[in-house]
Amino acid sequence: MLAVTFADLWFRARQFLIAIVGVGLVLALGLSLSGLADGFRAEVASTVGAVGASSWTMSRDAEGRLTAFAAFPATDVAAVAHEPGVRRASPILFAPAQAILVTGDARPQTVNLVGVQAGGLGDPTVVSGHRLEGPDQAVVDSVLGVSPGATLELDGHAFDVVGTVDGRTMTGGTSLVYMPIASVQRAVIGGKPFVTAIATVGAPAHVPNGLAVLSPSTVVSDTVDQLGGAVSSINNTRWLMWLVAAAIVASMLYVAALERRRDFAVLKALGSSSVALFGSLVLEAVIVTLLAAIVAEILANLLTPLFQQTVDITGSARLALPLIAISVGVIASGSALRRVTGADPATAFG
Repeated sequence: MLAVTFADLWFRARQFLIAIVGVGLVLALGLSLSGLADGFRAEVASTVGAVGASSWTMSRDAEGRLTAFAAFPATDVAAVAHEPGVRRASPILFAPAQAILVTGDARPQTVNLVGVQAGGLGDPTVVSGHRLEGPDQAVVDSVLGVSPGATLELDGHAFDVVGTVDGRTMTGGTSLVYMPIASVQRAVIGGKPFVTAIATVGAPAHVPNGLAVLSPSTVVSDTVDQLGGAVSSINNTRWLMWLVAAAIVASMLYVAALERRRDFAVLKALGSSSVALFGSLVLEAVIVTLLAAIVAEILANLLTPLFQQTVDITGSARLALPLIAISVGVIASGSALRRVTGADPATAFG
C-alpha cells in the first residue's frame, strides 16, 4: 500500500505541489498571526525588563497596567526609597498616546512618552547617539524613523533627539519616546509633580496608601490583558487559517478520490480493505501538510518584516506547527472517506 501511495503522489505531483504551496501560505499566515498575538506580550516584556527593576510600585487604580496613567504625588518616591530592603528607587511617568511633530513632517505622530530620571532605572541604553543629559532632549525608538539630530515638538516645546533605542514599543508597535521626567510633567500635566510608577531594586515592605507593589511579571501580564480583545481577534483569525488549510487539502483529496474510484475498486478486488485504502489517503494528506509546514516556516520569516508591530514566533509555536499540519491532514482526509468505502469491487471488471 505504501508503494501505491507514493506512486499516486508522483503521478499527481503537480496537483500536490499546488496544494503544498497553497496550504503552506495559509499555515504561514497562521504562524505569523500566532507571532503577532505573542508580540503584544513580547514588546511589553521587553520594555518592562529593560527598566531593570525587581519590583514596581503603582497606584491601585492602575490595576497593574503600565498604560493606565493613574498618577500619584512624586513625594511618595522618597517614602518608598527609604523603605527597608529598597536599594534603589526611580520615578517613572508613562504617558500613552501622545501626539508629537517631527521636524520636516507636517503630520503628527502618536507615541508613548516615558519620563525617566537621568541615570536612574528606566533611563534607556542607546544603540546610537547618547543618553539623556539635558531637559530638552529625547531618546526615541528606531521604529519612529528619526535619527539623532532631529527635533521633536510637543505642546509647543522643542526636544532634540540625542539617541535611539531598539525594541522599545508598546500598545501594538507604538514607539516609546524617553524624556527627562520634568519635561514630560511639563508637557502632559502642566508641570505638576506626579508620577505613574516607582521602579525599585528590592521590594518595599510598606508603601503609602493607595499604592501597590507589583512584580515585573505582574505588570507585564496586567498590561497585556488590556489588549485582550485584539489578541482574541487575532487568535480567532488564526483558527480560521487552520480551517482554510484543511479545506484546501480536503478539496484536493476529494478530487483525487473521484479520479481514483476505479483504482479503489481494483485494489479492493485484489483484497485491500477500505481501512487500508483510507489510510493511504491519510498518509498522502499528512505528507502534503508536513511539506506545507516546511514551506510555512520559510514564508513566515519572510512575512514578519511586513508587520509594523512586534512579531514573536515562539519556539513552542514552531514546534506545534507540524502537529497542527498533521491534524489538518487527518481531518481533511475525511472528505474522501465515503468515496473509499463506497468503492464496489465489482466495478473493476465492468
